[in-house]
Amino acid sequence: MQYNPGWNNASVNLLHVRAVGPGDTLHYVWSSIGAPTVLLVATESGSSALRINWTQLLSPSPAGAIWIDPPSSVVYAAAVVFTKVFEYSEAKPPEELFYPTYDLSDFSWDSVNRTLNHTALTAEFTGIPATDPGGSFSNGSLAFRVTAYEASGRDGTLPSLLHTANSSKVEFVLAGVVPRGNASRFMLEVATVEERGVAQKLRSARSIDDEYTPTIFEMLSLVAQSQNDSSALSFLQWKATAYGSRTPRREDSIQCWSRSLQAANWTLPVSSVVRAYFGEDVGSAYTVSAINISFGGEDGKVYQEKRYLSWSALLGFGQPPRDTFSPLVISIMAVALGTPMVMLLVGSLVVLFAQRKRYSEYEPIN
Repeated sequence: MQYNPGWNNASVNLLHVRAVGPGDTLHYVWSSIGAPTVLLVATESGSSALRINWTQLLSPSPAGAIWIDPPSSVVYAAAVVFTKVFEYSEAKPPEELFYPTYDLSDFSWDSVNRTLNHTALTAEFTGIPATDPGGSFSNGSLAFRVTAYEASGRDGTLPSLLHTANSSKVEFVLAGVVPRGNASRFMLEVATVEERGVAQKLRSARSIDDEYTPTIFEMLSLVAQSQNDSSALSFLQWKATAYGSRTPRREDSIQCWSRSLQAANWTLPVSSVVRAYFGEDVGSAYTVSAINISFGGEDGKVYQEKRYLSWSALLGFGQPPRDTFSPLVISIMAVALGTPMVMLLVGSLVVLFAQRKRYSEYEPIN
């Protein structure tokens, strides 16, 4: 993990996470220059390197300021941009009252270097609006917590996402922000940038196994697929839940649901990292999609009570991880399903044996 490689000024944030394999390299470039963004680049070289022209990156025309050396090693590149946070309430269902939008490209961000942990491979982007006339953020903040992984495993805290070394985690956190309504709900807008010929698909998988995330049976994945061979190139994956506590428990669960995936026909928000890598015409030369992820209970009062919201998602390359039944669950299912079958078999044998047994010692009379 490198913070602002080649730049000594902490007034801006750029975090480079580099995962090196035997013959390839995965690059994650996280930044809060403009809207919070992660640039994902996969290369076929074990020695590919990130190059940044900082003067150009921080100029009004950043196109070409970020590239991978050698450029010929790049086999796939995409970006995920966290663009806006909406706050709304339902006055009369199905009517929704929206308050002024929080545009994340207008936020002021703390130095990531203060939270960078090279041992745990974690960092935190924490920000507040540059202007806050209502004072909602006077004692609160919005954050994106980033975690990189060196091996496969499962997070110890809810929602206990299963991860691989090809993935990273991002956690969206609202803490202490004063809601502007009595039953406010929040919604995060996420935009993706893909090369032509790559399409985003929203998948939903349901399972009866909730061992690791109690009461949550749905997993959602936003998967980038090649239109030529339908292979998965990258993904954004999350459980259908958020939490209202710093140490989440099952009772702290907050309902989470996703709006439909849309082709973004609006202008991509300011993100210097996206424009620095893909160019100024990124909105027309690349495929831009967007999805809104909403958080809130049935009455929207969960956040009102605790003033804390945490939502975690996994992003990475290739197919998203798939949960399988653990040995414990398989054992329970085997006992639950096997015991009735054994009882049925034994009962059938007893009945069959009883029908053949004679209950009288007298011979029948012709």
